[in-house]
Amino acid sequence: MNTTLSDRLIGGLLVLVALMVILGEWHLVGNFGPLLPVLMTALTLLMALRVAPGRLAFVAVAVLLTVALILLVDDWRTHAINGLRTASFIAAFYCALATLRSAAERDGSMRAAGRFLAQQPPGRRYLALTAGGQMFALVLNYGSIALLGALATASAREEPDVEIRNHRTRRMLLAIQRAFVSTLPWSPLSFAVAITTSVVPGTSWGTVLIPGLGTSVLLAGTGWALDTLFKPRLSHPAPPRRTPEGTWALMLPLLVLLLVLGLGITVLELLTGFRIVGIVLVVVPAMAVAWTARQARQGGEPLAARLADFAFRELPGYRSEVILLMMAGYIGTVGAPLLVPVMQSSGFHPETLPTWLVLVSFVWLIPAAGQIGMNPILAISLIAPLIPPASALGVTPSAIVGAITAGWALSGASSPFTATTLLIGSFGNVSARHVGLRWNGLYMIVSLVLLSAWVLVYARLTA
Repeated sequence: MNTTLSDRLIGGLLVLVALMVILGEWHLVGNFGPLLPVLMTALTLLMALRVAPGRLAFVAVAVLLTVALILLVDDWRTHAINGLRTASFIAAFYCALATLRSAAERDGSMRAAGRFLAQQPPGRRYLALTAGGQMFALVLNYGSIALLGALATASAREEPDVEIRNHRTRRMLLAIQRAFVSTLPWSPLSFAVAITTSVVPGTSWGTVLIPGLGTSVLLAGTGWALDTLFKPRLSHPAPPRRTPEGTWALMLPLLVLLLVLGLGITVLELLTGFRIVGIVLVVVPAMAVAWTARQARQGGEPLAARLADFAFRELPGYRSEVILLMMAGYIGTVGAPLLVPVMQSSGFHPETLPTWLVLVSFVWLIPAAGQIGMNPILAISLIAPLIPPASALGVTPSAIVGAITAGWALSGASSPFTATTLLIGSFGNVSARHVGLRWNGLYMIVSLVLLSAWVLVYARLTA
């Protein structure tokens, strides 16, 4: 394992920050005082020295907003520390998810299952990739797109007919992407659920599960319906298809893993009463370590070496993604106290708007903000202080979260700046904007209408 001193420092700080966040979430340590902000500042500076200019721009914006906060807001220190705490939670959550991704990507059974899904015949390939893709997304997060996308394109390259190969590649990649975004509104491992339940009072994973699952069904079902209705017509008869390698039994290890993960999280939430995100921060890495230890016993790399490799090589390798998410959370948190007075002085009062308009606006505005490069974390952190209380709107808090996560998912399908569209575009040899607006154009229009109706129906039923 060849790592630089910078990598070791970044990896070590990420692990340390994650441990501190876990201790705080589990109420084992009340207050770290200035230590956490100091570590977060050092971590940000180290990562800023190793990222592309596009990511560095977010750090520059964060610095400028901090200066503005100091000059314009009396209690600036509290807001700045809150911003750093938000950034530290995001970093810790990402690190926790990365542990499971690291263990899964080195397991041959995961790759075999993904290859089996990609080799399904046209009549059931989309459904197989949608259902299987959701399972992979829960374990691998964005890594599911990388793994399944690579397997799908490799499978498509084996097709000698260029026309069939192009159609097949596009349809498989869209199934993988839509499967991923359909997990965002309900998965306890998604940033959409973690962030929204932390900014909307009175919500938890259990309370937002139903609206999230409803959104997920609509997103997945819309994708399948459009793929079926607008199936491309070939200019010549299709050749016979080969039989996929393996059987559906290949999916059993992944299914068992998800059942253990879901059961562990649910039981601990019931026993402890802690926030679901705090439980995820412990359960996911514990499962990853156990999985890695099992791989080591089966002849893989020794556990200690694997853990060191993860901390000092893999984690620093995610610095571009981590700093983007951290800065999105920080900018949103410190930008909110600067934005609220401006909105109030303008005479705009969200609480006077009709309830239906407030809910539907989340579905439409979050993906619209994504078109100009605004990460959903940033968008939600900025508008959170402007969201009227659920009681003032006459709805349940879960209805607000359901609307926000619906918009978050649609941003993942359409924004040319998200990892989902960037990855799908790279596999399909098209631009991310082409994926979001051309490949997913009709999908977005139909989904916007359906999800707008769904959030209103759910709000009415639960009011």
